[in-house]
Amino acid sequence: MENWSVDQVCNWLRQRNLGELVPKFREEEVSGAALLALNDRMVQQLVKKIGHQAVLMDLINKYQQRKSGLESLTYCCETASPKFPELINGKNLKSFFARYKTLQWTSSYALPDFPYDVKCILEEKKCPDHSMRIRIIEYLQADMTKYLKGSLYPNSQQYNIVVSALLQAYPFLDDNGNGFLLWKRALRDRFKYVRRPIEDDEQVLKNKCKFGHRRGQTRKSLFAGNKPDEFQVQEEPIEGSAMDIHIKWLKQEYMKTQRNWKEVDARMNVTIEIRRRMISNKAPLKDILKLFPFLRCPYQLFREFQLLTHTDIYQKTVEILEIYSENILSLYAMKNNPINIMLQENLERHTEEDILKYMKMTAACLLLPDVFGDDSSLFAAVNKEVKVVTPVLEVKNPFNVNSCEFALYVEGEELAQLSNCTMALAALVAAFHVFDIPYPKRIHRTLNFLESLVFEV
Repeated sequence: MENWSVDQVCNWLRQRNLGELVPKFREEEVSGAALLALNDRMVQQLVKKIGHQAVLMDLINKYQQRKSGLESLTYCCETASPKFPELINGKNLKSFFARYKTLQWTSSYALPDFPYDVKCILEEKKCPDHSMRIRIIEYLQADMTKYLKGSLYPNSQQYNIVVSALLQAYPFLDDNGNGFLLWKRALRDRFKYVRRPIEDDEQVLKNKCKFGHRRGQTRKSLFAGNKPDEFQVQEEPIEGSAMDIHIKWLKQEYMKTQRNWKEVDARMNVTIEIRRRMISNKAPLKDILKLFPFLRCPYQLFREFQLLTHTDIYQKTVEILEIYSENILSLYAMKNNPINIMLQENLERHTEEDILKYMKMTAACLLLPDVFGDDSSLFAAVNKEVKVVTPVLEVKNPFNVNSCEFALYVEGEELAQLSNCTMALAALVAAFHVFDIPYPKRIHRTLNFLESLVFEV
């Protein structure tokens, strides 16, 4: 390639479906040697489309790294166990190389060379404003596309790798422990934004068709008329499809008193993609619950949270309340709080250690918003009617062991009955994440605190 003429470079571009770039490359007299010398900034000046930029840079890098890649692969093969040839025969050969490429991507990823003004902000450890954050995300998205060989569909692990690299290099971007999720969400949204107008990429078109997108339709129109049964997840109509069979089975099983929970878990796993697509597209909650009623069950709500975050929200909540309950109750500002006064009155009536511990954990849970100066009405309605639409707890007789009741409300309607304060708090945090609901401003300090403990950040 180093000795190629301009004509040979142009022929090479045509062979790789990059014929649109030929006139510009001729104008700039890009020979083989010049092609291999291109850096990211030069490519951005030569090529307008991000997808073409990513493909071109990947082809150049692939050529330059071919020798080192082959040497690494040879070493990997030579140092494998004696059973290695058996492991990579036949069908396993393809999966072996796929895994090898994934590992190579992971181990070789490095942050892009940001523009000068972005570098200045980052080196001065200044918190970037909104426009600067957008620029950082844009460069990360373009860089990821390059590593993904032009694909616009990173997986969750790859998002995690890039965001972790960013926060490791610039810890001050972590936003008091909440930065990882914020940056990851912004990066995913950027990929969605880039994919939306594309109509000439085979992979994008295939996925748009697969997940129900139709040219000329907006996201809102996909759910117009409240007809969730028409939501498409395959190229064929959903009616009569395998997905429709799973959804129908889940609806029928939910009506039974004795449920096959193992099968429920399996079918909820299979249908998670359509469920997440509906939620991200802001489908009405009643439509989502109509198709997937098991999200009303605390067990499935926690399980959905674990599928998304790999975190056991219930166990984390138990640990949080056990660690912090005594500290919260000992705060001077909490001693004259009505919740604490109610607790002290009820503590005198019981001597059992388990009941006393349960009552203190309940009080600590309900006092959390007051600790952070937040609006407690957006957290729990204690012996009151629920009046907010965001996820909130309804609590009745919190310190009466025989008649206490906990329920989770979303959009003003009861979603689930809960057996105790620990389960109630876990369900509240899980609901915001599972249904992709932003934290209300007047309660965000409390929820951010809980989130930081749950994710150990």
